[in-house]
Amino acid sequence: MKQLTPPEIGPRLQALRKERKLTLADLSVMAGVSRSILSEIERGNANPTYGTLWHLTQALGVNLDCLMGGVTNERTDQIHLLPGNLTPTIRSPDGTCTLQILAPAGMIALIEWYLLNFDLNGKLESEAHSPGTMEHLHCLEGEIHVSNTASQTVVRAGETARYSAEVPHCLTSIGSQPAKAFLVVAFAGVNGGFGSNLRPK
Repeated sequence: MKQLTPPEIGPRLQALRKERKLTLADLSVMAGVSRSILSEIERGNANPTYGTLWHLTQALGVNLDCLMGGVTNERTDQIHLLPGNLTPTIRSPDGTCTLQILAPAGMIALIEWYLLNFDLNGKLESEAHSPGTMEHLHCLEGEIHVSNTASQTVVRAGETARYSAEVPHCLTSIGSQPAKAFLVVAFAGVNGGFGSNLRPK
């Protein structure tokens, strides 16, 4: 009886990650898989579980066949649904702001968007981003104080602030209730007055 050779997932995973200009740390956050495990999988030293494979396909925006064999049969007219509990989530360094990563992995080099949930008086501080970076903050609930080295303003529910992120900047929830907002970050290449990218400090 002929034995089947298991697919070489490691090299394919590494190729897909590098195509999307993602580091191991980036993919770790997006897929919810530890960096050390990802490294072991890419080197062929670990066999991922089906659950791990599923998380990786969701983060990379591919189907299982693409990850395992390099072939994709995805239809462009399909609707892909990501359950809320599997949406990649990170926290600000001080833990007072939660960022849900809504952008698919394949777009991370062009544009990113997040759902921000602030604690009362929560804060998200960011270093200066690359030239041409713009951020677009739409407040859903509460009030958010936006400041950078050149200006400051308060964004209230229903309002949108657009500002350069080429300099250090800070978002702070103010008022009597925690704030919630959508944040779109676009790189300079996406511009036309729109561009930017975010990297929480």
